[in-house]
Amino acid sequence: MRKLLLIAAVVSFPVWADTYVPSYTRSDGTFVQGYYKTSPNSTKADNYSTLGNTNPYTSQRGTVDPYKIETPKAYSPPATPTVKPYEPYTPYKSQY
Repeated sequence: MRKLLLIAAVVSFPVWADTYVPSYTRSDGTFVQGYYKTSPNSTKADNYSTLGNTNPYTSQRGTVDPYKIETPKAYSPPATPTVKPYEPYTPYKSQY
């Protein structure tokens, strides 16, 4: 009996750490069905999408390598400002 309770606790443990995201509609009108995700924490290794893990709700295997280092995007300088160039101040001169 104790083994059965232990197995039930271990199998249902991931559900305790999940967060439900309710259904919503995006600004472009696309409807997104509600879903469960892992609770936020400081690691990527326990996410359902991580390589080696399986989503208990959809049975999909994870494919994302949590240790892959993403290369930073190339630097692009900011757009040229559309501000007028500096014009020196000319005090008002009376024409009289």
